[in-house]
Amino acid sequence: MRAVVTRVKSASVEIEGKVNGAIEQGFLVLLGVGPEDNAESAKKLAEKIYHVRVFSDDDGKMNLNLAQVGGSMLVISQFTLYADLKKRRPGFSHAAPPAMANELYEVFMQDLRDLGVTVEHGEFGADMQVESVNDGPVTLCFDTEAL
Repeated sequence: MRAVVTRVKSASVEIEGKVNGAIEQGFLVLLGVGPEDNAESAKKLAEKIYHVRVFSDDDGKMNLNLAQVGGSMLVISQFTLYADLKKRRPGFSHAAPPAMANELYEVFMQDLRDLGVTVEHGEFGADMQVESVNDGPVTLCFDTEAL
């Protein structure tokens, strides 16, 4: 699994002109699923993101995690994180098949909820408009193959 995680002051996702999910302080997570991923990958990634300490403490140092600041997550499915960019037009054959990707997207969000995170989300496969007010900015890339 791959995730691009941005620390945000706020983020929201609209589908067909209606807000589907919105958060204040927390993480905007763009999540891609690969063909080798499984429930264990989802759990490992959820825990890694949950525990990462990138929120500022009273001294302005990045020492606090999401739970310590009462943050939430907005999770957006993003198959393009598995794009093959060898040619000018990206190919997406390296992404998991849609049914598998959707299932693991749901598993990932449930793993976050099990950790106590408030999770908002987009809709798998939908055309979405995502807005965010990036904080810092702080953006991290996670790949379960490297964890």
